[in-house]
Amino acid sequence: MSPPSSDIDYLILLYDVARLMRLRADQRARLDGMTRAQWIILTWLERQPGLSQNELAGLVEVEPITVGRLVDRLEARGFVERRPDPSDRRVRRLHLKPAAQPILEKIHTYKHELNGVMMEGIDPASLKQLADSLFRMKANLGEQSRDAAKAG
Repeated sequence: MSPPSSDIDYLILLYDVARLMRLRADQRARLDGMTRAQWIILTWLERQPGLSQNELAGLVEVEPITVGRLVDRLEARGFVERRPDPSDRRVRRLHLKPAAQPILEKIHTYKHELNGVMMEGIDPASLKQLADSLFRMKANLGEQSRDAAKAG
């Protein structure tokens, strides 16, 4: 049973849930000799093929040099290739190779399993309300960030 809402530290609660999700994903990724960060890169490239390393670094919130090292490892395994940007010869675009597909299928399967574990015992209406609330929190924080950037 959860404590009264006035006693809940939502920041800690969200942090703990996210930490446990990351921990589980790290453990699962290691079974394939990979890291969660590599999984995240593969997932982003599946969603948005042709990202540059700098664009990808912004999405995964790490330094471009870190993305470069991760991509080097994925490229060595035959999962990713760098292609020249047709409009800017300084930029290399990242694309998945067919060898990445089995790993992506494992990632999708695992995400589905993890969602099942996390949502166990929670009714669909509550999950919908949770999602709506989290989207609202995200929007609130995004608006606050934009307002601060305008003021500063």
